[in-house]
Amino acid sequence: MTLNCVVVDDSAIQRLSIVKLVENHPSLNLIAEYSSALETKNGLNTHQVDLIFLDIEMPVLNGFELLDVLNNKPQIIFVTGKTEYAFKAFNYDATDYLHKPITRERFNTSVDKALEQHRLTLDFNEEEGEHIFVKSNLKKRKVYIKDIKWIEALGDYVKLVTEETSLVVLSTMKSFEAELPEGKFLRIHKSYIVNLDKIDRFNSKNVEVGAYEIPLSRNKKTQLVDALNNI
Repeated sequence: MTLNCVVVDDSAIQRLSIVKLVENHPSLNLIAEYSSALETKNGLNTHQVDLIFLDIEMPVLNGFELLDVLNNKPQIIFVTGKTEYAFKAFNYDATDYLHKPITRERFNTSVDKALEQHRLTLDFNEEEGEHIFVKSNLKKRKVYIKDIKWIEALGDYVKLVTEETSLVVLSTMKSFEAELPEGKFLRIHKSYIVNLDKIDRFNSKNVEVGAYEIPLSRNKKTQLVDALNNI
């Protein structure tokens, strides 16, 4: 298994040190290196990337701000000279947090984590069904698509409501919507995405999922009818 990766750091010297570690690791394939978050954002539009080695303190956009504007986020390993960002990095679902200067042993341990996470993501069991992984309450959780009822916006978080429970996940609605399979979910309101298979009935103002009423935006009704007809 090989991970396609990029290195992002505004310091040429620091970037080179990570690039050398990447090039000497048999399970990593260096796609590109970038000196800024803006370069990275543009580059990710043309490259399929599994892993980013990401510096945090950079001009214009820092590492966290870059992640805020990415719709589809690869795995992230933060690489920084400061320790105070560690907790925030964890909230951004980082695979690991490397503190400069980095030893080869510590680097390899971090890559092992990324490889294991990649295996989990690729793991698809047809009997269990399609699924996604989310981080909630500091734990990785496997959620089956068929069990999701709706997603609700909660400021910087979203609430994922399933058949069994509710999970609060650090994400924007736009980013989370991009993780869902096309044709199975619809954003029916600025604050709600609903699983089309879970809708029991609807009118011009609300969608009913079991005993719950979810608001339906006026301009979404036609789109909802079309989506339900195409299930």
